[in-house]
Amino acid sequence: MIYPEQKREIINGIVFDYLCHIQEVSGPGIVYPAHFHSYIELLYGISGEFDVLINGICHPFIKGDMVLINSKEVHQINSACPSKGQYIVLRFEPELIYNSMFHNYLEIKYVLPFIMESSSHKKVIKNMEINSTFIPELLYEILNEFETKSYGYELAIKNHIGRIFLWILRYFHTTGTDLSINSMTFENQIKLLQPAMDYVLEHYKEDISAWDMAALCNLSYSYFSRTFNKIMKMNFHEYVNHIRIMEAEKLLLSSEMNITEISTAVGFNTTSYFIKIFKIYKNISPKQFKVSGTMNK
Repeated sequence: MIYPEQKREIINGIVFDYLCHIQEVSGPGIVYPAHFHSYIELLYGISGEFDVLINGICHPFIKGDMVLINSKEVHQINSACPSKGQYIVLRFEPELIYNSMFHNYLEIKYVLPFIMESSSHKKVIKNMEINSTFIPELLYEILNEFETKSYGYELAIKNHIGRIFLWILRYFHTTGTDLSINSMTFENQIKLLQPAMDYVLEHYKEDISAWDMAALCNLSYSYFSRTFNKIMKMNFHEYVNHIRIMEAEKLLLSSEMNITEISTAVGFNTTSYFIKIFKIYKNISPKQFKVSGTMNK
């Protein structure tokens, strides 16, 4: 069955890497039908009773429980409340955790369990395990920062999300939770790809082929491509474009270069193709991104 993908949300022309709000229900029924998105999602029960179906498996949660939903996991949220209920929703892009965007195998190994559909880690952390920690307070602080948008709120939210994510990692580590990932195998495979990723960072303005990168890594083309797709959840060409778009974002916000100049500067052959790819990755045109960024300085 094909489920709908929820795209990254645009608020006042800005594509947000994170979102936070309180979801309210007035009785039993479907709160949100089955869907998936690139965000990692956390749910925190405030009141009432709920069920979240993740890949077809039901996980009940109540007040004080925290639910962890992987990036791109199909999930549906149902209310089991006889009357009213509430929970906090926090969504954030995986790359928010490691701003280097897949550049370093020492960092990606921590995020892999939460971007892989095959991971089978614990989905609900019960209230008795988190009530005495800083997690509930941080979730409310993120909610407040997102709603009030005080000066520097972006930095505050990213910092809080990082602390929560680190707590989750250490919780899984200390409780011996099986993340269903052979970390040594993945680390070795990422190390094999590291020369290619380093090369892209230095030469993204140039034409770069997967064939050349396979040779650079001393791998066959088929093994390189297969491993890259498996580890990065994108093919090599998509990765190069992702890096180029990231660099374009910086130039759009920090330089006086026009769209054509930026397109050339980050390695795209034509401005039209640059605009097309930018829209795919950001759900907004480069011009709109530049305008919204200028208005929010």
